[in-house]
Amino acid sequence: MAEPATRMPNLFKRLAFLSSGVPEAEAARARLIALYGDTPVGEADVVIALGGDGLMIQTLQALMGKNIPVYGMNRGSVGFLMNDFREDGLRERLAAASASRVHPLVMRATTSDGSVHQARAINEVSMLRQTFQAAKLRITIDSKPRLEELVADGILVSTPAGSTAYNLSVNGPILPLDAPLMAMTPISAFRPRRWRGALLPDRAKVTIDVLEADKRPVAAVADHAEFRHVAQVVVEMDHKTGLTLLHDPGHSMEERILREQFGS
Repeated sequence: MAEPATRMPNLFKRLAFLSSGVPEAEAARARLIALYGDTPVGEADVVIALGGDGLMIQTLQALMGKNIPVYGMNRGSVGFLMNDFREDGLRERLAAASASRVHPLVMRATTSDGSVHQARAINEVSMLRQTFQAAKLRITIDSKPRLEELVADGILVSTPAGSTAYNLSVNGPILPLDAPLMAMTPISAFRPRRWRGALLPDRAKVTIDVLEADKRPVAAVADHAEFRHVAQVVVEMDHKTGLTLLHDPGHSMEERILREQFGS
C-alpha cells in the first residue's frame, strides 16, 4: 500500500547524486555535481538517482529505514518511476515535487536445507521454476488453504507500486498506488488453467509451499535478492517501513498508474 501524494517542503539543501554507471548517467552526474555540489548519501536531504527503474529500486533498497526521499531522473531505458531529465532548476523542481510513500513486501524464504532467508521487495516477490519442469505450489492465505495445487512456471505477489512492472507483463492487474491491496498473479498457469490470480488485502499473510521440491526445484526472488531451492515462502507487507519517491507535479506515481490503465 502507498500513501497519497503530498507536496514536500523546501528543505532540500544537501543533495546526493547516484548514477547507474552507464556513460550517459555518469556524464549527467558530473554536470549536476558541478552545478549543485554533492553530499554523502547518509548526510543528504534527498538523493537524486540518475538512471532507470532498476537504479531506482536499488536506491530505495539501499535507503530502506533511513527516511531519505529519492528523486529520480531518467538516464535509462524505461524510467516509469523516474522524472524527465533536466539539469536546470533542480532545487525548484524539488520544492514543487509531490511525495508518494510506499511500503515494501517482506519475504521469508525457507530453503530445502532448512535455512531461512529474509529480503524486502519494493516491486514484487516472485517464485520461478528452476528446471524444465513446471512448479507445483500450494497457496495459503492467513493460515487457510486457498489453492491446493497450482502447476505453473511460477507465481508473484506485487505491491501497488510494482503492479505495473513484472506483474503487468504476466497480465496481472494494475493497482492504484493507495489501494490497500496486493496482487497475486500466476506465471504461465497450466493447472488450474483458468485461474488468473487474486487481489489480497495488504494485511494478509501469504504462504506458498513448494510441492515435490526435489523433483521440481523453485527459486524465490524479492526484487534483486534470489534464493534457490526453496521449500516455503511467506510474504507480508511491511507497514512499518516507508519509502518516499518524489515526482514533478502532474507526473506523480498515482497519475502514471492511471495513465497506464488507460493506455496513455
